[in-house]
Amino acid sequence: MASVVNERPDTQTTDDRYVFRFGGGCTDGEAGNKNLLGGKGANLAEMASIGLPVPPGFTISTAMCARYYEEGEHFPDSLRAEVAAGIAHIEGLTGHRFGDPADPLLVSVRSGARVSMPGMMDTVLNLGLNDETVEGLARAADDERFAWDSYRRFIQMYADVVLELDHGAFEEALEVAKEDRGLTLDTELSPADLKELVAEYQRLVRDQWGKPFPQDVHDQLWGAVGAVFGSWQSDRARVYRRLHDIPADWGTAVNVQAMVFGNMGDTSATGVAFTRDPAKGAHAYYGEFLINAQGEDVVAGIRTPQYLTRAAREEAGAKASSMEEAMPQVYGELASVFDRLETHYRDMQDIEFTVEKTKLWMLQTRSGKRTAKAALKIAVDMANEGLISREEAIGRIDPASLDQLLHPTLDPKAPRDVLTKGLPASPGAACGVVVFNADTAEKRAAAGEAVILVRTETSPEDIHGMHAARGILTARGGMTSHAAVVARGMGRPCVSGAGSLSIDMKERVARCGAGASWREVKEGDLLTIDGATGEVMIGEVPTVLPELSGDFRTLMAWADASRRLKVRANAETPADCRVARDFGAEGVGLCRTEHMFFDAARITAVRQMILANDEAGRRAALDKLLPEQRADFVGILEVMAGLPVTIRLLDPPLHEFLPHEEAEFAEVAKATGLDVEALRRRAAELHEFNPMLGHRGCRLGVTYPEIYEMQARAIFEAAIDVAERGEAPVPEVMIPLVATRREVELMKALIDRTAQAVFAERGRGVDYLVGTMIELPRAALKAGEIAETAEFFSFGTNDLTQTTLGVSRDDAARFLGAYVEQGIYSKDPFVSLDIDGVGELVELAAERGRTARPGIKLGICGEHGGDPASIAFCERIGLDYVSASPYRVPIARLAAAQAAMRKPAM
Repeated sequence: MASVVNERPDTQTTDDRYVFRFGGGCTDGEAGNKNLLGGKGANLAEMASIGLPVPPGFTISTAMCARYYEEGEHFPDSLRAEVAAGIAHIEGLTGHRFGDPADPLLVSVRSGARVSMPGMMDTVLNLGLNDETVEGLARAADDERFAWDSYRRFIQMYADVVLELDHGAFEEALEVAKEDRGLTLDTELSPADLKELVAEYQRLVRDQWGKPFPQDVHDQLWGAVGAVFGSWQSDRARVYRRLHDIPADWGTAVNVQAMVFGNMGDTSATGVAFTRDPAKGAHAYYGEFLINAQGEDVVAGIRTPQYLTRAAREEAGAKASSMEEAMPQVYGELASVFDRLETHYRDMQDIEFTVEKTKLWMLQTRSGKRTAKAALKIAVDMANEGLISREEAIGRIDPASLDQLLHPTLDPKAPRDVLTKGLPASPGAACGVVVFNADTAEKRAAAGEAVILVRTETSPEDIHGMHAARGILTARGGMTSHAAVVARGMGRPCVSGAGSLSIDMKERVARCGAGASWREVKEGDLLTIDGATGEVMIGEVPTVLPELSGDFRTLMAWADASRRLKVRANAETPADCRVARDFGAEGVGLCRTEHMFFDAARITAVRQMILANDEAGRRAALDKLLPEQRADFVGILEVMAGLPVTIRLLDPPLHEFLPHEEAEFAEVAKATGLDVEALRRRAAELHEFNPMLGHRGCRLGVTYPEIYEMQARAIFEAAIDVAERGEAPVPEVMIPLVATRREVELMKALIDRTAQAVFAERGRGVDYLVGTMIELPRAALKAGEIAETAEFFSFGTNDLTQTTLGVSRDDAARFLGAYVEQGIYSKDPFVSLDIDGVGELVELAAERGRTARPGIKLGICGEHGGDPASIAFCERIGLDYVSASPYRVPIARLAAAQAAMRKPAM
C-alpha cells in the first residue's frame, strides 16, 4: 500500500550522488531510506549494516529514474563513473572481475520501487556471461553444467526483458530440447544439451533482433539498467500503480548485485519465505524452496517447489523433503535470520534467499503482502507479544482490506461438485464464469459479469485481468507464485498449482482427470473456487455470512477506544439496519425514504399522488401511503432503538416515479378514476428537461407540503409506537436540497406542527431534531443563516460534488479516468472527496454553522463516508460523525481511529 510509506521525503542527497554501495558489513550511509534507494535497495543496505550475509552491490537511486525520463531516456555521463566505482566495489569484495574470461563476476540487475510491486518490474540475472566468460565460469566453479545452465537462463531473460523478443519462442525451444531427449526436468539436461540450447537461443536472438546477442558485458549492463528504468512505465506497472494509488513520479531504483548461485548442485538452493503465514497469520515460518535452482524458478511455477518446514510438508501430505529435513544446518541459520529480521523491522517479512554450496545468502527482505485475515492476526499477535503497540497495530491495517472479511463465504454444509484441488493460495470464496485470459476477464467484468480467471500460470501482464476477476485459478505455481502473491495483495481468492488441470488456450477449455473421471470446463461455464481449502467446484456453491470475532473484534475494540468520530450507516430497511448494527454502527446517518416508494405494492398510490390535479387528490393517495410509510419507520426504529436515525424526506424528482408503459398508465387510471389520456397530459406537464436540478428535494415540500406532512406524521407515529414497546428512538428529520434559510423555516415549521399534533393525539412525545442536508454550494456559503433554523447539518457529498464540479456522477465514468490519469484530479472525486474544492465548501459551512449555532451536530452521509482519505478530512475539520453503507461501517470505524491517531495535538 502506498499509504504506509513514511520514510524521509528526500530523494537525493546534497552531494548529488546517484550510486550507493552496500556489502562487506557496511553501506554508504543511506540504509533504510526507501524514498532514495527504493524498498529493495534500502533493505539490502540495512541488512548489510546489521551484519547479515548480503551479496555486495550498489543501488542507482530513484532520483536517476526521474532524470532518465527527463533527459529522453538517456543516462548522464557522470553516472557511468559512479557505476564503474560500484562495479569495482563488488569486485573488491568478491575477488571476481566483471568480464574476466578466467574468473568472471556475474551480477543481477533488479528493480526496487519505494513500495513493493510484486512481479510488476523487470529483473535480469547472470549478467556478465558471454561466449568467453561462460568457459571461465565453468572452470572456476568446476561445474560445466552449472555454467551453461546459467548462460541459457541469462540469454532467455535478457532477450525477454531488455531486447523485448518473443519469450514464448525460447520457452518452446527449451521444451523441444527436453522432448527430443525424453526428459522432463530442466535439471536433467546435460552440459552438451545446454550448449546446443544456448546456440539455439542465440539463433533466435539473431532472427528476431537482427543482430547477434551482445557479448560486451558493459553493453549488457547498461541495457539491463535501461530496461529496469523503462519497466517503470510499462503497461502492467501503470495499472498496478493506478490500483494501489502509487504516484507515477516516485520512480524506481536499480539494484546491481553480485550473483550467488542456487543452481550449483544438490548443496545449493533458492527460496522465498515469510516469517509468518501470509494467508492466515499463524506465527509459523512459511515458504518454499527448490534445490539446484535460481529464484525465478520458485515464483514462476516452472518446477513444483518444496516446503520450507517439516510441519508444513506433513500438513500438506507432500513427499519431497522440506528444507528443514534436507538442509538442517542451513535451515537453522535461516530461522535465526527470520527472527532477527522480524525483530529488527517489527513486522512480518517476505524474504528471498539463496544457498550456494551450503552458504546462506540473503537477497531481499520486505514487509510481506498478506490477506486481511492474516493482517489482523499478525497485528494483534505482535501487539500482545509486545513487539508493537496497540496504536501501531491499528495503523498496520488497511481499512479498505477489511472488505475481504465482511462478505459471505462458502457454506460448509452445501454440496460441492469438486472438479480438482490445488493450493489454498489466497483465502476467500468466489464464483463466476470461466475466462482464460486477462483481456476477456476485464471485458466481461466491465459488462457486469462475475468472472474466474483461469491460467496455466499468471504473469505481470495479467494484472488487469486479475483485478477484474472475482477469483484466480492456476494450474501451476506454488504458495509464493506470482498468482498467489498478487492475489493476496488484492484480496482476491486464489487457488494455485491445480496440477491435474490442463488448459487448452486454443480451444478455450480446461480439462481434468482421465478415463471415467475425465471432465472439461469451457469458457463461460460457472466455477466456484475456495481459496481457504484449494477446492475447485463446478457450478455455484451457496454462501454463509461471516462470523466476525476473535482478532477482528479485538482490533476493532482497540480502534473504537482510539477514535473520536461516530460512525453511522446509510440504511433504509430493517435488514440493512441489522447488518449495520452488527458491524458496530452507532445509528443511521441516511435513511432514503424514496426507496420505500418504489415498492410494487405502493407504486400505484405514489403515482396517483403525483398525477393528481389538486391537493385533495394528493391527500387521498397519501392517506393510502401513510400506514405503509409508518410501518417502514417502525421496522427501522426498532432495530436502531436508542440510537439516532436521520430520515431524509422525499428527495428525487417526481419523474422517477411516473409510469412509462401503457399497462402502468392503465393501472393508475383505474385507481384514480381518470382516463389514460388525462394522465398522459398530466405526466407531460410534469416533464422536466434537467430533473436532477429541477422540482425535487425541499422544493417538493414547498409546493406540495402535504407530502412532507404525511412523511413527518409517519415518522412521529412510528417513533411513539416503538417508544411504547421499549427504548425510545431518536428520529432526526432531514430536509433535502435546501438553498435558503426560508426553505428550512417553512419546512421545519411544518414538521414541528405535525409533531405537536401527533404528540397531542398520542398523549406522549419523543425527542427529535430537524436539520438539513447541505448538498448545494449556496447552502454551504449561507450555512450560518441556515443554522439559525436547522439543528443539524448532514453533508450530502454525492450531490455536493456534482453541483460543485458540474459533473454528473452517472455519466462521469466516461471521462473521469482520463482526468485522473492526467492529474487533473488525484482520485475519482465521487470515490474520494475533492478536498481542495468540495472539501473547502464543507469546511466553510461547518465553521459558519458552528458560529451561528454552537454545538450543531455535523456529519457526512455520501459514499465518501466509507472512504479512509475522506474520513481523515472529516476528523481534521472536527465533524461529529460519518455515515457509510452497512458493509463499510467497520472500514469507517478503523479509518476514523487511524485519523484520530494521526491528528496533531492542539
